[in-house]
Amino acid sequence: MSLAKAVVTGTVFRAPEKRFTQNNVPVSSFVLNIGEREEMFIRVVVKRTALDEVVSGIAQGDRVLVEGRLQITTVKSDNGTERRIYEIDANTIEMMGATAPVSSSSNSDIVKFSQEEFSDELIGEDEIPF
Repeated sequence: MSLAKAVVTGTVFRAPEKRFTQNNVPVSSFVLNIGEREEMFIRVVVKRTALDEVVSGIAQGDRVLVEGRLQITTVKSDNGTERRIYEIDANTIEMMGATAPVSSSSNSDIVKFSQEEFSDELIGEDEIPF
């Protein structure tokens, strides 16, 4: 299931890693803990090269704001139990705090995209290497 839009803030639990699809398109991902009292994890997937500089500046423990499309998937584990996986296809990533790096594309650490500026046809869901 995919919801229209989600905006979350949290602490980076697992630092970003970058992989490439078969078509040599970079795809980065990291895990964000959005829970305050108990851990709640969301995987953030970044398919836009304009966000590469912001993502490369993210480290474990950083506070970030992420805006994008929320996707919820249910998977069965080996023992038969069902588990939900929450994932955000990020459109915007903003570093929170005084030590946030500045993006080279503007004087802000926010990079925004409208729906018309990108196409989901560039990368199929079966090509994401995660």
